[in-house]
Amino acid sequence: MTDMIAEYRRGVLYLDAGDPIEAAKILETVLAEEPGNAEVRLWLARAYFASAQLNRAETQLRALVDRDPTDHYACHLLGRTLERQSRGREALPFLRLAAAMADVPDYAKAVERVAAKH
Repeated sequence: MTDMIAEYRRGVLYLDAGDPIEAAKILETVLAEEPGNAEVRLWLARAYFASAQLNRAETQLRALVDRDPTDHYACHLLGRTLERQSRGREALPFLRLAAAMADVPDYAKAVERVAAKH
């Protein structure tokens, strides 16, 4: 368990340092050991998003939203992931949901941006 905690922290450090591909490799290993860990799954989704592995990000984010539909950040990031895949119509409900749950300026801007296109 201690090794996985150290690996998790290492993965987060790589993402924070701007190396999302290496972070994803590390976090994939941690998630394989701790498949129910939502925090690890979210960091992995962020690493995938940051490295433009959008299908993989979507898979992780859908699992998070299915598990906890009140996770506004996961909803927002799922919406952004769909938007980056030119799937604005699918993105908009998730972006709106996130904006309704949390008063975060980036959430409102994302809704406006995607709604203007669709």
